[in-house]
Amino acid sequence: MELRQLGYFVAVAEELNFGRAAKRLLIAGPSLSQQIKALERDLGVRLFDRDRRSVALTPAGAALLPDAQDLLARADDLRGRAARIAGSEIVRLGYVNWLPADLTARASAVARLHVDTWVAPSHTQAARVADGSLDLAVCWVRRRDLAEHGLEARLLGADRLYAVTTRLPGREGNAHDVDTREVGARDIVALLDSDVTTWSSWNDYAEELARATGARAVRITDGGITGPAFYDHVRRSRRPVLNSPKTQTATLPPDLVARPVTGPRIYWTWSLVRRRDETREAVLRTVDALTAGVGDLGLDAPDAWLPADDPHLS
Repeated sequence: MELRQLGYFVAVAEELNFGRAAKRLLIAGPSLSQQIKALERDLGVRLFDRDRRSVALTPAGAALLPDAQDLLARADDLRGRAARIAGSEIVRLGYVNWLPADLTARASAVARLHVDTWVAPSHTQAARVADGSLDLAVCWVRRRDLAEHGLEARLLGADRLYAVTTRLPGREGNAHDVDTREVGARDIVALLDSDVTTWSSWNDYAEELARATGARAVRITDGGITGPAFYDHVRRSRRPVLNSPKTQTATLPPDLVARPVTGPRIYWTWSLVRRRDETREAVLRTVDALTAGVGDLGLDAPDAWLPADDPHLS
């Protein structure tokens, strides 16, 4: 005897019509009839009196119906309780500097998401997932990182990077248009910082970009990938300077302006990373919930650029 068969019995008992019950259950009439006969054999009693015109509960069927309805209700309650327990399980997530705005809402139905307060570089967060300090991380990774640490990645977000340059002095004409016109990737500067503990991922990314596009790689020692030091580098540079993902949403000083980069368009990807051998349902469901509906985010465009080892490169 199976719960599914009890559900069939209850449906027929409530409809007192095999055709209507089959339609309600979305199964074929002959199949429903066979399942009822199998249930009657298992129980050792006849549940229905039926002929070509009518269906009626036998005394045994009428006596068992309330118990069957109660069992099904309890089973539904058990499923609901299990879902709530799964939704209350804590999943630990780390990140670098970006998270989806609706992160908590997406995960709330499947787990209690604990966002770790230790904001660390991408390579550090990936290593923490590998050693079990985190369940998930939003970070930048390469295929080689995934293979080394036994991880899997799904695309969660992508930033199209832009270049920053000084604003032209105000004058009549089209100064604003000149300020914001596109700039070719080979005409920009990509900064690389000597602090490899912090900027290892960015340095690898910027070095490959320079080799692939002809952009100029410039090494710095002052942490000027972000913050006021970055703006000072822009002011001193004769070329537009590529922004990093950590400055993607920062408000620029009034004397600086953002310019789109083309030939190619430069993208940085954000992966949701988990252990390859992860078995916890709460973690796996959280991954599905957070990445559901994520499209290509512009990465499939013919002029989009990603590093050759990016896991989301088509």
